Amino acid sequence: MATTDKYRRHGSMALATGLLLGIVGTLPVLAQANFETFNLSEASPTSRVSGFTTGIVALSNIAGRDGRGTICAGFADTTPDHIMVLEQDFDSLILQVDSGGNDTSLLIQGPNDSTVRCGQDTNRRNPDARVEDQGWQTGTYRIWVGSHHQGQRYNYSLSVSP
Repeated sequence: MATTDKYRRHGSMALATGLLLGIVGTLPVLAQANFETFNLSEASPTSRVSGFTTGIVALSNIAGRDGRGTICAGFADTTPDHIMVLEQDFDSLILQVDSGGNDTSLLIQGPNDSTVRCGQDTNRRNPDARVEDQGWQTGTYRIWVGSHHQGQRYNYSLSVSP
């Protein structure tokens, strides 16, 4: 009888542990970033944040292609560099990297995992990345600023405006 009680206790503890892990697994995950998190709203529709590129992971491994079919090129860290929280929908936004003309790239994922925007060179004379797009929904966006050369470190600022 003592052996049966022992197994019941272990079974009860295993069940309780499983239930606890299941509950914790359903809680929302707080977004983390290497650098700054910022919010945009009607009262504050612009932002400028900074950081540096460091990655060795291909952006195409994080998100293969964006909604237009563009391959997400470049290298970044597995953790996003910035978190952007849109407190309302925006008809259009421009995200522009300024690294002094280095060859940078952008990957923006959100407000869900299936919505991806990638950006590369602004133009032939300025290889800094830029994303200009419409239809930005309220929510949380993860932003990676990468370089086209694996492990290359560039200081940058990222500006966001409507």
